[in-house]
Amino acid sequence: MSKMKGPALFLAQFMGDEKPFDAWDNVTRWAASLGYRGVQVPTPDLRCMDLSLAAESQDYCDELAGSAREHGIEITELSTHLQGQLVAVHPAYDEMFDTFAPVELHGKPSERTEWARQQLFLAARASARLGLDSHATFSGALLWPYMYPWPQRPAGLIDEGFRELARRWRPILDAFDDAGVDVCFEIHPGEDLHDGASFERFLAGVDEHPRAKILFDPSHFLLQQLDYLDFIDRYHERIGMFHVKDAEFNPNGRAGVYGGYLDWIERPGRFRSLGDGQVDFKGIFSKLAQYDFSGWAVVEWECCLKHPEDGAREGAAFVTDHIIRRTDRAFDDFAGAATEVSRNRRLLGLE
Repeated sequence: MSKMKGPALFLAQFMGDEKPFDAWDNVTRWAASLGYRGVQVPTPDLRCMDLSLAAESQDYCDELAGSAREHGIEITELSTHLQGQLVAVHPAYDEMFDTFAPVELHGKPSERTEWARQQLFLAARASARLGLDSHATFSGALLWPYMYPWPQRPAGLIDEGFRELARRWRPILDAFDDAGVDVCFEIHPGEDLHDGASFERFLAGVDEHPRAKILFDPSHFLLQQLDYLDFIDRYHERIGMFHVKDAEFNPNGRAGVYGGYLDWIERPGRFRSLGDGQVDFKGIFSKLAQYDFSGWAVVEWECCLKHPEDGAREGAAFVTDHIIRRTDRAFDDFAGAATEVSRNRRLLGLE
């Protein structure tokens, strides 16, 4: 039997001011109508939830989860992608990332960082009240301006950046540990944790913290030209979450991995709706089944061409068709013989 659950849908790209995307009851009913069994919840969006209230009130959490279950929907995880980004921001990005924080914190990077930390602590408590065991977030980035090794980086710069990143995240990881919840960092360009090597460096900095896990999204690996199947082989024990998102990479003589500052629709590397890109999902679902991944398969719609509602509708069926129900017996059991120690020893010439 398969341990993977799904399909689920990440709601961040869908919430809006028009029905059915304007309120929790409406959007969970809509997701269920498409065939989804779960939703991943963006915590900054009050149309979905009040994070501060969820951290303090069990009654509120019970009502939130109960309302979704009336439509056949489970809350799969909470997300603090935007708040996690603000745990670590290089000054070059201060003004752009201010939009992720309350207006009164704009232009105040220290206060903004503390607000982000407190948001993560709230998310740990809210996740526990909702009975969740995993949480989605970004790591933030102090080093991203130095991603390319030119000009030559001063000795120790990268080490110092990872030491500081670990220092900021260690108490947050401990708080999630107290809550019994894993922190799944989405491995993503723009974050200091953007590939396996950078995740390993962070993991060493937090002393291999048991709650430091991975949100696996193969679209970001394809755009970096990483081997995402080998990534699963290497890091499957740390993969705690799965975003099912497609992408394509079509380099030419004009632009490649870095994209030439082109808009999404013109870039060689583009996010696509499920089935429209180049990601080998048969291989991915097979690998995750091989390693008994027991989390949710969560559709994240991001496409430069297709309408989001079409992508969501097609995504539910896509995931349902790809989840592998693990066999409970070997295919050649019909030709097997009963196990007997003395017989095995005879076959080996030992008796």
